[in-house]
Amino acid sequence: MKLAEALLLRADMQTKLARLRERTVANVLTQQGDKPHEAPDKLMREAMGLISDLETLIAQINRTNAKSKSKDGRTLMEQIAARDALKMRHAFLEATIAGTKREPDRYSAREIKWVAQVDVAKLQKQVEDTAKQLRELNAQIQESNWKIELES
Repeated sequence: MKLAEALLLRADMQTKLARLRERTVANVLTQQGDKPHEAPDKLMREAMGLISDLETLIAQINRTNAKSKSKDGRTLMEQIAARDALKMRHAFLEATIAGTKREPDRYSAREIKWVAQVDVAKLQKQVEDTAKQLRELNAQIQESNWKIELES
């Protein structure tokens, strides 16, 4: 199985687990004399089995990410860490820019005026550059995911 297929399977399993949790919670309490729509014990057993399978799959994915090298010589794990850092940079820069936008609360020319203390145009350029780096790195990671076999 390719790494990309394993990632898709992991997402499906996580979605199924979330649904099982919702169904279990919806059926663990009923009014006296009523029966649940589904047996909570059965749903819980299914969820616990799914969690065990998910644990195995996640360990395989992590082993693969730690061992597999990409075109640029970094492991996939290193690329994922770099992607996470780029996402954090991007979000931080966007939040900084958003902080410079404030509705004027002046009623006359004598009241206090707010002045941005950063170069917004320069920050916007950094946001765009970071977004481009993030897109390119995501493409590299996706390419690797479809080429690399999952470790057992």
